[in-house]
Amino acid sequence: PRQESEELMAKIAVMGAGSWGTTFAKVLADNPENEVVLWARRKDVADEINQDRRNGDYLPGVHLPKTLTAKTDVASVLADAELVFLSVPSQSLRGNLQEWGPLLPKNAILVSLMKGVEKDTGLRMSEVIESVTGFPAAQIAVVSGPNLALEIAQEQPAASVAASTSTATAAVVAKAARNHYFTTFTNKDVIGTEFGGILKNLIAVAIGIVNGVGYGENTKASIMTRGLAEISRFAVAYGAKATTMVGLAGLGDEQGCLVVGAASIAPAAGSHVLGRVNGGGG
Repeated sequence: PRQESEELMAKIAVMGAGSWGTTFAKVLADNPENEVVLWARRKDVADEINQDRRNGDYLPGVHLPKTLTAKTDVASVLADAELVFLSVPSQSLRGNLQEWGPLLPKNAILVSLMKGVEKDTGLRMSEVIESVTGFPAAQIAVVSGPNLALEIAQEQPAASVAASTSTATAAVVAKAARNHYFTTFTNKDVIGTEFGGILKNLIAVAIGIVNGVGYGENTKASIMTRGLAEISRFAVAYGAKATTMVGLAGLGDEQGCLVVGAASIAPAAGSHVLGRVNGGGG
């Protein structure tokens, strides 16, 4: 019975052992239906994860599950993977994929955990993946939402959205990325899901400046409200659905889990810190 159970487990590779990659690997490993291997560039990081169940450089104080294995050998990590979650710096994605390309299982689903656009081309991460690997869009998905890594690693309840042009692909990703503290919903609006994760950073910087200057809640509310309207129009002009921008990948879900609020107000959010410093808040 145990062998049969193991054969039914989804084989998952997570490429990148930074704060978000390690956090998402934990999310996946905390689902008993998954067999998860995390690729780390540095051997000391992989050893710490395997031996001490920690990644102290990126997730201090967080205990990682015994079911999560870390390796430095790319071929070993990718072998027979059914889902490959990509969590590397956005500007190095192209180079990584060119290096890993021959090792990617041809039937695997490739999932972007990254937010951003490629500097030289302006391509979204899913477009870079499709361009470099030649995988069809139906085998590519993106995950985005109000995702502050440390809070999720601490198992505070959270949610995300998995988007793919293929409903079936999005459903497979959502099923894997689900456990007792994390829920993943689905949609088919890849453009909107990616732009939501990118454009809300502009609002986050603006709110940081407001905090740095010392303005109050009225100013922040005005910027957040009008900012949402403006980034929604921008995204729609590029093919996104307006409704996506008020979902998990843009504003937050209908219960009010605000991704813009999370990125703008949380002290640890990089975009907010940048804005606050520029606004004179130190």
